[in-house]
Amino acid sequence: MGDNRKLKNYDDLPLVLDVSDIRRIMGISRAGAYELVHTPGFPSFRSGRLIKVSKKAFFDWMENGAGNVREQ
Repeated sequence: MGDNRKLKNYDDLPLVLDVSDIRRIMGISRAGAYELVHTPGFPSFRSGRLIKVSKKAFFDWMENGAGNVREQ
C-alpha cells in the first residue's frame, strides 16, 4: 500500500499488511514499526525478505490487548 493513500476504514486495507501499513495504522515511526513486528507474540511472517502481517491477525492482536505491550 502506498504511503500517500489515505486510510479511511478497515476495508481500505489490503488483506496482507507490510511494515509501512503497520506504521501508518499505529501512527509510529519506521523504527518503531520494525521493533513491533519483531516483538514476540506479534503475528508477523516472512515472505522472502519482506515482513508481512495478515490484516485479520493484526486487528485480532490489537483487540486482544496487543500482546500486553508495556508502555515505556
